[in-house]
Amino acid sequence: MTRPRTARTPGGPVAEAPPPSLPKQAPTPLGRLVATVERLRREVREAHAAADGRALVELAKGILMGRLNCTPAAAARQLDELCRDAGLSPLELAADIVNQAARDHVSEVAAEFVERTAAAAPPTARTSTLSVRLRTAESGILAAAADTQAVAESLLANALTPIGAVAVAVWAAAPDGSLALAAHAGFPAEEASRWRHVPPGVATVPRLALRERTPVTIADLGHEGIPSIGHLQWPGGGRMAVPAGTGGRVHGVLEVCWPQPLPPQPPQIRRQVEALAELCAHTLDTAPPADAAAPEGLLPDVSELIDLAEGLHDPTVILTPVLDSEGRLADFRIRHANSRFTDPAGRPRADVNGALLLEAYPMAGGDSGLFDTIERVHATGEPFRAERVSLTALVDQIPLTSVADISVSRHGAAVLLIWRIEDETARLANLLQHAQRLGRIGGFEEDLTTGEITWNSELYALHGLPPTAPPVPLRDLPDHAHPDDSAALGRFLRAVLRYRRPASVNLRLRRSDGILRHIRVVAEPVLDAAQRLHAVRGAYQDISAQHWTEVALAATRDQLALTEAESAERNRLALQLQHAIMPPHHHIEAPGLRVAVRYRPAETESLVGGDWYDTLVLPSGLILLSVGDVAGHGIEAATGMVVLRNALRGLAVTGAGPAQLMSWLNTVTHHLTKQVTATAVCGLYDPRTRVMRWARAGHLPPVLVRKDGARAFPLIDGLLLGALPDVTYAEGEILLEPQDTLLMFTDGLVERRDASVQDSLADLLHTAGAGAGDLDSRLDALLTESWSDTDDDTCVIGVQLD
Repeated sequence: MTRPRTARTPGGPVAEAPPPSLPKQAPTPLGRLVATVERLRREVREAHAAADGRALVELAKGILMGRLNCTPAAAARQLDELCRDAGLSPLELAADIVNQAARDHVSEVAAEFVERTAAAAPPTARTSTLSVRLRTAESGILAAAADTQAVAESLLANALTPIGAVAVAVWAAAPDGSLALAAHAGFPAEEASRWRHVPPGVATVPRLALRERTPVTIADLGHEGIPSIGHLQWPGGGRMAVPAGTGGRVHGVLEVCWPQPLPPQPPQIRRQVEALAELCAHTLDTAPPADAAAPEGLLPDVSELIDLAEGLHDPTVILTPVLDSEGRLADFRIRHANSRFTDPAGRPRADVNGALLLEAYPMAGGDSGLFDTIERVHATGEPFRAERVSLTALVDQIPLTSVADISVSRHGAAVLLIWRIEDETARLANLLQHAQRLGRIGGFEEDLTTGEITWNSELYALHGLPPTAPPVPLRDLPDHAHPDDSAALGRFLRAVLRYRRPASVNLRLRRSDGILRHIRVVAEPVLDAAQRLHAVRGAYQDISAQHWTEVALAATRDQLALTEAESAERNRLALQLQHAIMPPHHHIEAPGLRVAVRYRPAETESLVGGDWYDTLVLPSGLILLSVGDVAGHGIEAATGMVVLRNALRGLAVTGAGPAQLMSWLNTVTHHLTKQVTATAVCGLYDPRTRVMRWARAGHLPPVLVRKDGARAFPLIDGLLLGALPDVTYAEGEILLEPQDTLLMFTDGLVERRDASVQDSLADLLHTAGAGAGDLDSRLDALLTESWSDTDDDTCVIGVQLD
């Protein structure tokens, strides 16, 4: 692509030559119209550029007239001669003359840029130096200071397009934190219309620069995800936003847009954009005070603000900015302290008026951040309010801290600082008021001399009276109480009014709306210097919720006590029944053997169980030995145990074998009303043959102890009782020898929570095999050394052969 040629206009700025024309075609009416419009636009742009250039040249002529004390014609001739001698264009020479005369930020940026790039710049590019661009842009701003849109177009055309920028936006900052699009260039009209107003709190690129008050550079707007004007046209473009302000005040933000990601820029480019922001700052201040950036000797007029401060009831000071030699904010001058002013250090306000803020209050620039807050409000115009801020003052070089609510706002060139030192008495009164409201407590004071009665709002609410109703005197309180409380109220009033003692009473307050409230009244007498009763003060507290809670708790306690008594009686009866049927110790004498029984009830009486045992000599001469365990606890388990034990006794008289007895007992269990289940083991011992036949229903097998050790009976089939209506049980047979010991027991002897039944049974076999002594000693040892931890009932039958 051929680069457009540049051409100089006499005394004017650089203008781009039109691109080479396309092959000629037959003109059409529409084509001629388009060409005419484009020609007119080009002429308008050239006229604007020529005007900007002429303004810069005229500014240089004025400087020469002042220095040489000559006429305008002589200054023009002198400028032409200097151009011929130096070989520079009128624009370049005019920019150099203005830079030398101004010595401002623009000249500093231009000089720095020229020094870095002049050696490498070709002669044909001299007219596009940074100095010419910046001064041309400045002349355009000065020529169109009232037209911010023209300013934006001049910035883009003269200074920003040469560095690759495609669009520029000038934002005006409002005191409420919002941003308004004051001017733009390079953006479509519909896009500018969408972004004409940005509400406070929206995190755009200019908002970041305004909040930080420093230039912000975004390399890739799409990658950062920050919305801003034109992000749809150039989603991956770069942005640079620079606060625009003077004298410590930020009037707005200059935002520059690049179409591509922005690589790190050299310092001179950043300083160029900062210089442009400084040039257009004065166009953003719609109503600048005439002396906002005046020297220290010329202070802004704050007479109207003084009248405002004097009308406030809180301590207030008026601050005006103090600028350094470079125009930067250095401090604030205390122009006025109102009549309500109270200095934390105890100084009179005459000693504070006229002083610098950091000199009068050096701690404001420390950790409290007060100076930074005032500086931010002065710069952005956004008011600041906060509660319970720590303010520190030096008193004899000792820092004293107080807590205050502060408000900072900007009014023209001045800042209004208002604070309210937190009153400890008022704060405690406020806390007391909240406590009374939360506790439903109403306070009163009654002057017995004048009859004046003072109530707080909560006391009116307790009585159900409007705030305009007359308070109820303490003597008339019985008329508003339940008649049953009259005796207690009489003692209360005599104690307070006659005996002058503090007293309290609980009563039922009858309100006019028919609601009955339970109230506690506490009162104390107030005596004068002669020890006469002068007044009574005290409080009412609504204890209705507490009263009804106590009533409910009392009823619950009574019901719980009744339930516990009934449960204890049921357990006592069940335990008596259990002990009556199965005493803890029992002996049976039979031919050729000795039978001993041990029964250990559960450790908790509320867990009366269904364990049972039975030993009986039948008419046939056989001896019935049985143990069982009904599932569950309580009276149902105890009654079920009685039924099964007696049923087995009656069935055993028929002469049937153990298996048949278990089958019949299962039928009885299955048809019981309560649908209980149980386990059992039953044996019939014949003393003549020493043969024992046995059967089991889900129970652990008996244990045989001989001289060589202990072993369990071989396990035979047998379902627990009550599970199915018809069950057939197996039957086993074993021949006993002299001195054998037979053990039948329930699972309470061996059952453990942390071990299996097999392991627990193995422990029992080891203990039984190592036992010595007579039968009673062995059974006692088994109960003592049992590892069972389920707190269940335990039954053990020991049978020892002679």
